[in-house]
Order: sequence, then structure tokens, then C-alpha cells
Amino acid sequence: MKNFITTLLILVFSFSFAQEQGIKFDQSSFKDLLTKAKKEKKLVFIDAYAVWCGPCKMMDRNVFTQKSVGDFFNKNFISSRIDMEKGEGREIAQQFSVRSYPTFLFMNGDGELVSQNSGYMEPTLFLAMAQDVKAGNSKEGSLKDRFAKGENSPEFLINIMKLNSTSDFEFAKKASEKYFATKKPTEPITKEEVGFLFFFIKSSKDFNFKYLQDKKAEIIQFLPEEQYNEYKNQILLSDVMETAIDDKNHRIDEDKFMKAAEPLVGKEAATAKLNQIKLSYYEQNRNFTEYEKTALEYYKNPDLFEPNETLKAAWIFAENIKNKASLKKATEWAEKSVMRGETPENTYILAQLYYLIGNKDLAKNFAELSNSIAKQTGKDTKLSEELLNLIKK
Repeated sequence: MKNFITTLLILVFSFSFAQEQGIKFDQSSFKDLLTKAKKEKKLVFIDAYAVWCGPCKMMDRNVFTQKSVGDFFNKNFISSRIDMEKGEGREIAQQFSVRSYPTFLFMNGDGELVSQNSGYMEPTLFLAMAQDVKAGNSKEGSLKDRFAKGENSPEFLINIMKLNSTSDFEFAKKASEKYFATKKPTEPITKEEVGFLFFFIKSSKDFNFKYLQDKKAEIIQFLPEEQYNEYKNQILLSDVMETAIDDKNHRIDEDKFMKAAEPLVGKEAATAKLNQIKLSYYEQNRNFTEYEKTALEYYKNPDLFEPNETLKAAWIFAENIKNKASLKKATEWAEKSVMRGETPENTYILAQLYYLIGNKDLAKNFAELSNSIAKQTGKDTKLSEELLNLIKK
């Protein structure tokens, strides 16, 4: 018993010490946070999280508790942690378009967004991100300022790529081009660098595409050659796609695409890519008549596709298609997703489709299931409740 109590005391002391040396979070209201920031001439830092989010918990455990992180944040920011699925967190999530967790928001005392990044970061990268945010609002200069002045060390450019890959893709892409332009030809490529190439190259016209081709022998040491070829072909097909889309007339020249694409990847792969392009294009242009035709043909055998992909098509059908035969096919796609694992989203879509094809009993069952799972996981129940009220009429 004595050993147990000693161990418990050590754990409590360690936890308290970690809290003491890490970021001190202020749980005041959003309005009060802004007031404090304005008064103290600091920025507000908000850790936008969700209780179910694994990476959020890892940030809380591994990063926020670090002394170096705490020292910098406590000196330079008014920090707060806000659950984006409860209370005023929902309004903040909507206002700043928070769609993934964790998201890190930095704003001034007027509530104007200064910087936004997301995803788990190791302490050194997280601290570098915060230092750049602080520098961008001081005389020291931000990453963009330093990049413009010619700073180009590998570590500096890697930080830009990692910190801006989602928030400012074009800036991060420029850093990737500078990185590979200054890399010595004799220096072997690393697995991380292969990841940078694959992430930032979007066209065969991109600066780094030639580097990708020249380094094939080294790159395929890290992944199968088939995967490398598939990626390169997808890049080439994307270029073909641009020439085949007629935005003026809102149509896709299928013959033109196939003529250019088939010699590159073969008829089967070219046809699959064409259908993917058509689905995306018709969805974006809200041409759901053509979307319906394409989806029914493309997803004829849904077992060949990931459930999340066909679930998205099922949702689009539920929202925009009236033909009952088509809706029945979409119901099969949603059923496949639910069979893989029930979520508030896929059970709601399935309930919606059952309702649209006239099966109110199954619609009610799955709407209630969606509502129940949403409550258990702390998610919004508004849609399932609206559907249940509709079914009861």
C-alpha cells in the first residue's frame, strides 16, 4: 500500500509539474480573451479541439506540457483551449471554417485571423510555427519576409513546407521548388523528400516534375515502381484533363481526353480517370443530370470502390436526384458503408434514402440510430431530428 501511495503521489506531482511548466490556458469567454489580448497587446492562441480527437489528446499530453513551448506561449500569447462542438466553440468553428482537429488559431484583439494551421505537430515544429506567427506581427519578419530576402537553408525551407502545406499551399510549393533547386545533384534523396515531391507536384509543368523523372531509380527504393508510374501518369492525365474541359460551354470533350490519355495509361485507366473528372466537374457545376448518369455507370460494381467514395455519391443522390430507380441504387451504396461500420453520417444518409424511396419504417430505424450514435459521440443531432420529424408527418 505504501508503495502504491508513493507511486500515486509521484504521478500527481509529475502531472502538476507538467501543467505548471507548459502552456497556461485561459478558459475565459471568447469575448474576454480578445479584450485581454487587446489590453496586453498580444495575439490570442486557440487550440480548437474535439473531445474524441486522438491527435488533440497527443498535443495536450506531448506538446503543450513542454517547458520551451510553455515559456514562449505564456510570454507572447493569450492561450485558450475550446471544444469546437460545444457552446461558443460551434460559433468559432463556423466563423473560422474549422473542419479538422486539432486546428490552431491565432488572432488579434479585434478577432481578426492572423494564422491558422492544423494537425498534430512535434514540439519543435509547433514552436517554430508559433515563433513565425509572432515574427510576422513584429519587426523580426515572418517566414515569407525571410524567404523573399533569400534565406534558403534546408531546415528553413522544410519548416515552410510543413507549416504552410494546407494554409498557404502556393507559398509552401515555392519553398519546395527552392529546396530541390538548391539540393546537390550527388546528394541521395530521402523518404521525406519523396513525400514532399508527391505532395507538391500537381502538373507536368511544375518545376519539380523533371526532378521526379530524373530521380526515378532512387525514388522506387522507397515505394513500388508501379506506384511511382501510377502517380506520374495521374499527373500527366491531369494535364490532359485541363485541355479537355470546356468551361465556356460547361462540357467535357470525352473524345479529346481519351485520344490523349489512352496512349499514356491504357484504355481502362483512362476511362476510369475520365469518369472521375466528370463526377467532380458535374458536381462542382451542379449539373446533376450528367452526374447521375456518370455515377450510375462508374459505380455499377460498388464493391470495386472504397465505401466512403460511394457514400459521398449516395449523399449527392439523396440531396439532388429524384429518380427512384437511381435512389435505390444509391441506397445500396449507403448500405455498403453502414455494413463496414455505423457512423452518424452514413446511417443518416441511408435513412434519408430509405425515406425518399418510400420505406418509412427503415428510414425511421436508421434515423434513430444516427441520432443515438451522434449523441453518444457528442456530434450534432440536428439533421437526424429534422428527418425524424419529417418521417412522423
